[in-house]
Formats: sequence, structure tokens, C-alpha cells
Amino acid sequence: MFEDTDADRGQVGIGTLIVFIAMVLVAAIAAGVLVNTAGFLQATAEDAGQESVDKVTNRLDVVSSHGLVNDTGDGLAVDSLNLTVRLAAGSGSVSLDSTTIKYVSSGTAENLVFKDTSPDDGQTIGPVHKWNESGDEKGLNSTEYTAYALEDDDDSSYPVLNSQADRFEIVINSSLVEQNGEGLSTGESVELDITSRDGGSTQVIYTMPQQLAGQSDNDPVPL
Repeated sequence: MFEDTDADRGQVGIGTLIVFIAMVLVAAIAAGVLVNTAGFLQATAEDAGQESVDKVTNRLDVVSSHGLVNDTGDGLAVDSLNLTVRLAAGSGSVSLDSTTIKYVSSGTAENLVFKDTSPDDGQTIGPVHKWNESGDEKGLNSTEYTAYALEDDDDSSYPVLNSQADRFEIVINSSLVEQNGEGLSTGESVELDITSRDGGSTQVIYTMPQQLAGQSDNDPVPL
């Protein structure tokens, strides 16, 4: 009788030990899964946080702007929008190659992409007339803008702002975007939303001068 009881107790003890070891193994596996999950979530959160920071900081500021008068023969309008831009405070590098401009006026809405029309040095404005208008396979179409370097610390042949000292002038031919051969009429407004590849955005709204009387073709006017 007593021998049978001792055997039963031994079997119970071995069973308890096996269950204990199994619980320890399960807990260890669960802890490993939790650690891996926590690491993944942390990395994901860091990536999302960096993307959010880039969207806020990696953008352009508009320093100054002006337009150029277009004498159509039937009246005066503003057909060239010229914006001097620099990096916003705290911004990383911004390439105009991957920067878009949302153009919205009373009658037109277009997403404009960059086209390099400047010579190899990148410091001279290139043709901004309608593409191939002069038969030289140059110019812009209604969904393009161009730019050139005013100040660039390094290679100006690439349209990249990577220093607070860099200045580029963005040029939009509104007569092409509007597709009316004239541009923006007196008193008309246009909204420009400049968005970098990282999603950083700067919005400006311009209203054309109420009077252009006395102005000549290609005269600059403040915006």
C-alpha cells in the first residue's frame, strides 16, 4: 500500500516538473515575441515620426515675387510669375526635380512639374515660351514650370537647394498654364501650393495689380 503511494507521488512530481518546464518555455517564447514586436513597433514609429518631421520641415520658403507684363495688343495681363525661393528654416535638401506646384486660378487648376530649360551652368533662365513655338524643340507646356539658380553654393547644373544661402527663381508662364495666350488679367488671383518630394508644402496666393495702365511689355510688377 505504502509502496503504491510513493510511486504515485513520484509520478505526480515528475508530471508537475514537466508542466513547469513547459510553462517556462512558453513564457520564454512569449517574451521573445513581445520583444520582437516591441522592436518592430518602435522602428515603425520612428520611421513615421521622421516622415512627419520631413513633411513639416523639408520645404521651400518664398522670399520675394514679381510678375512680368504681357502686352497682347488688345490689353495688358501678367503672363510670367517669378518666385525667389530658399530652404525653410530647419529644412533638409529640396530638389526642384521632384517638387510640384499646384496652380489654381478662377478658371484653371493644374499640377505643374519642373522642366530644366536653363543652359548647362544652371544660372541662366532658359526658354519659357510655348514648347517648340520657335521650332527649336525648346520651351514649356501647360503643365510645366522652370527655374534657375540665383545663388548656389555648389553645382548649379543640378536644381537642388541644400544650403540656407541657396536661392533659385521659379518661373511660371501663366499664359501657357491658362492656355489663353494672355495670362492673368488685372485683379485676378492665383493660388500656388509648392510641395517637395517629402510632402512639405508652402502656399502663396497672389492677386494681380488692379491697374497696368502705363506698363509696357515685359515690365516687372510686384505681386
